[in-house]
Amino acid sequence: MSLTSIIGKVFLPRQRELERHQSEGEVLQRAVLAHLLEQGRNTEYGHSHAFGQMKEYDDFARLVPVNSYEELKHDIDRMRHGDADVLWPGRVKWYAKSSGTTNDKSKFIPVSEEGLKINHYGGSKDVVTLYLRNHPKSRLFDGRALILGGSHASNYNQPGTLVGDLSAILIENINPLANLVRVPKKETALLSDFEVKRDRIARESIGKNVTNLSGVPSWMLSVLTRVMELTGKQHLEEVWPNLEVFFHGGVAFTPYREQYERLITSPNMHYMETYNASEGFFGVQDDPADKSMLLLLDRDVFYEFIPMDQENGSCVPLWGVQPGRNYAMVISTACGLWRYMLGDTVRFTSVNPYKFVITGRTKSFINAFGEELIVDNAEQGLAYACQQTGAQVAEYTAAPVFMDNRARCRHQWLIEFAERPADMAEFADLLDHRLQQLNSDYEAKRYKDITLQPLEVIEARKGLFNDWLRMHGKLGGQHKVPRLNNSREHIDQLLSLNNQ
Repeated sequence: MSLTSIIGKVFLPRQRELERHQSEGEVLQRAVLAHLLEQGRNTEYGHSHAFGQMKEYDDFARLVPVNSYEELKHDIDRMRHGDADVLWPGRVKWYAKSSGTTNDKSKFIPVSEEGLKINHYGGSKDVVTLYLRNHPKSRLFDGRALILGGSHASNYNQPGTLVGDLSAILIENINPLANLVRVPKKETALLSDFEVKRDRIARESIGKNVTNLSGVPSWMLSVLTRVMELTGKQHLEEVWPNLEVFFHGGVAFTPYREQYERLITSPNMHYMETYNASEGFFGVQDDPADKSMLLLLDRDVFYEFIPMDQENGSCVPLWGVQPGRNYAMVISTACGLWRYMLGDTVRFTSVNPYKFVITGRTKSFINAFGEELIVDNAEQGLAYACQQTGAQVAEYTAAPVFMDNRARCRHQWLIEFAERPADMAEFADLLDHRLQQLNSDYEAKRYKDITLQPLEVIEARKGLFNDWLRMHGKLGGQHKVPRLNNSREHIDQLLSLNNQ
């Protein structure tokens, strides 16, 4: 009997609990809201927003405003300095450092003990639960998990508190027994210098029986490339013959899929997408044949959604969403985020159960000329152009050119290729035409080149995006390259660096 078959029995009760997601979504979500309000009623925020008087969702929606990070920042900073019972009961010791806002370089997301246990670790448990359900012959626990993480530091010199990447907080607080089945060792996993860390992770993991990978696709690919350099092997299964799954999240997998499939040729390899952010663990791909993810409804997160096709649209609860529409996510969590605008946009593919795909960011799109191009369009367009030309995209960003010296407007794409197309003009043309097929607003603006000229593709040198991230102190961890932007701030920095 394998170790996995023994350990797997621990996950059977959760399999039965997850079956309630098929038809009891509203019941589960109302229970979560009731629990959060009960927990938060004696906090400062709960008192000032009359949590104790709330009887149902309509009261909550009426009495609590939708918040951005800026609205909660002052309270979070007080919490970081040691104040208790502000947004969540007691003192919160951990803060996940996330990408910044318009006014700040970074956001600091509180991570309470309940949020860490029920949501973040609970969501990870659900990933394994669903994977074992779908792959009953798995030998997942018969080997090691290669898990990438970031780094952390002290928080305002407050004793016993930390601030850093969420992955580092998870590693720091994980059950010590888990360290027996993971690589690299904790000291390596928490190194802040990604280039040093990358080499050490590769060296520590080469001789181990790695059965599964977890991390952001871009950073994991960098580590695996180093493994191949050190071993001289052609395919990863020559290093780890029992490798069976990559649990990935953080960025869209589409641009990286072909690179992984070339690196790992084993027919027994699986890929499973997760939706875990600094603010919470929200979803997991529960069906290998379906790219959409199951929304986790009983993990201490209450969800609301704002329709993106309505100006000044009001929130609807989960039981008010419709398949096929694009929504901005609003969350309330056991970490003290109340009606918090997450910044991500999703589209539901079904409502029984509630399954969705991530379509982009509320601030990651190009709408300079009314084209409303979102990340989901970009990923599909790039995938099509790559499929037609044999190219592979490593990283990219895009922004508008508002007017060139001939008074013409267009989109400008800066792309770092893992495998460049033979004809760059053909690649750009394929991408442009596919975007028109995917997005009617973009198609209308491209009509007869009146508003928008054909898009421009500029090839980035190898390593450009990593160099840019390094310049900004964001190499490694959960940091990501901005994909689409209405301004030229990021792309102009990258172009300047590309020309040096």
